[in-house]
Amino acid sequence: MRTSTFALALPALASAQNFPQFPIIDQVTNQVKSFLGQATASASSVAGQIPTSVPIPDPVGYGAAKVAAVNVERLTLENREELLKPGAATASPGIETWMVFVTGANLTCFGSCERAERAWNESTALLSASPTAPRLAMLNCDQEPVLCNAWAMSPPTVIHIQLPQPLADQSTPATTVRSISLNRTTVTAPEIAALHLQDKYLEKEVYEGFWHPFDGPLAKSGMQIPLAYAIWGFSKVPSWAFMIGLSFVSRTFMQRRMTPAQGGARAAPPPGAAAPAN
Repeated sequence: MRTSTFALALPALASAQNFPQFPIIDQVTNQVKSFLGQATASASSVAGQIPTSVPIPDPVGYGAAKVAAVNVERLTLENREELLKPGAATASPGIETWMVFVTGANLTCFGSCERAERAWNESTALLSASPTAPRLAMLNCDQEPVLCNAWAMSPPTVIHIQLPQPLADQSTPATTVRSISLNRTTVTAPEIAALHLQDKYLEKEVYEGFWHPFDGPLAKSGMQIPLAYAIWGFSKVPSWAFMIGLSFVSRTFMQRRMTPAQGGARAAPPPGAAAPAN
């Protein structure tokens, strides 16, 4: 840059001031100092306009893909009760927040969850750097189809869970669950991180329906997992088997309708017909 060249030349120009045969040097030196002073003032004014903090920084600089494998728990049918238990992660009072990323592969997401999964992996570093970082978990519906059916979840989705700590009388308040569906083609890491860092999850209504993972009727009655196994079993039956079964049932029903009744009272002859001989 030209400014750097003038700055390097200042010592030489300053020493040259002792020589009277170069009076123009004083003018050049003064002009350079004035120019550098204006440039410094301009840079200071511009720097004052730059925000001091960025709510959601670039995830690439955080090496999020490497952090994801360390910070994210693998949620399974076997460990869900032990992992998602009030007070399991910390003994401090209050609410324990979880963010569970529901993903899949060819069976449950038709190969369209790669972008969402990459965005989730990048967002974990941003979420972990927060002072109020939530607990993180991943649920793969290809590997855990029964659990996904039990919660009626389809990928890609982020489940925001707030687990309350047990009260002094050992009673546990209701668990707050919000299900946020992600766009498979446009979702980004800052968008996922903003769900917690900027409280975007509050824009989604709390789920209190039949399939609530913790407080729903199925979960309370113990029928959540058995019903999920039944749904999963039906999903494994090929469509052609259903068609054969339906054809067999309908054919049996029609045969019973068309077969004349055996025994019983003899049907009366039509009008004008001769009476049968005795």
